[in-house]
Amino acid sequence: MTKFRAAITGIGAALPDYVLTNDELATMVETSDEWIMQRIGIRERRILKGEGKGASDLGAEAVNQLFQKTGLKPEEVELVVCATITGDHPFPATANIICDKVGIKNAWSFDISAACSGFIYALEIAAKFVESGEYKKVVVVTPEKMSAITNYKDRTTCPLFGDAAAAILLEPATEEVGVMDYILHADGVGRQYLYMKSGGSVSPASHKSVDNDEHFVYQEGQTVFKYAVTRMADVAAEIMEKNKLNPDTTWLVPHQANIRIIDAVARRMNVSSEKVMINIQKYGNTTAATIPLCLWEWEKQLKKGDDLVLVAFGGGFTWGSIYLKWAYDSK
Repeated sequence: MTKFRAAITGIGAALPDYVLTNDELATMVETSDEWIMQRIGIRERRILKGEGKGASDLGAEAVNQLFQKTGLKPEEVELVVCATITGDHPFPATANIICDKVGIKNAWSFDISAACSGFIYALEIAAKFVESGEYKKVVVVTPEKMSAITNYKDRTTCPLFGDAAAAILLEPATEEVGVMDYILHADGVGRQYLYMKSGGSVSPASHKSVDNDEHFVYQEGQTVFKYAVTRMADVAAEIMEKNKLNPDTTWLVPHQANIRIIDAVARRMNVSSEKVMINIQKYGNTTAATIPLCLWEWEKQLKKGDDLVLVAFGGGFTWGSIYLKWAYDSK
């Protein structure tokens, strides 16, 4: 029986036009470019503007770019997995809305919520459908409109987040390329350190919840930072050791939350700075979109057979790492 691996065979992305700089943020809250750069490493982030614009608009743009780059037709897609925490509505799934906007009619689709670990969770879920041999064209899309849940009166969180989306095509491969291994985790210890208090069934929206700014991201920064450094570094090192990867030739593709976290993970893995994908300074933390956005930016530098370690940490807490072998040379 033929063994299939799930290989990324194309990638698209969407970035809003509006650029929110640190200098502009400094007119909104007490902060500065120097303070943000020293502590987080973000200089600017993209913000989706426009009445009625939501995550699905970014997702649809990313999927359409994927179609253009790969020649994939909407009717060929069999499954869409959407990772987002900023969906257009509580229901229907944002995946469903994206399918309608791009003309995908022969697929089923669903959303997953794993915060900043959303892409690696969605990638592994989607990979299983491809590895089974049942599906040949699976799209993973990561639209995030974080500006919708960012409190621009809170100087500790408003510099962090930006809006973006990315979309990948997964196809079966019989060669040794694609998703090679994974280690994924979740626990509930982080639920009071990084979350949105109201808007769900425990605390539905009310005048009080709106007045108290309870529909925005809340985090205890120092606690989240400590967990993120330890768990990202541990799981990235574990997957490298398990697969006997060479740090001199392995690409590190980390979630883009904080430059100090990224540096700590790279040191633990003994990966040189030239092999670490970093674009946090341009886009900020786009949650589920950060890792595929890096793959999109570095696509032309990647060669077939390159080893990549993807690693992320998100609310919940959720965290994990995927060992990916790149499947194609970019044209």
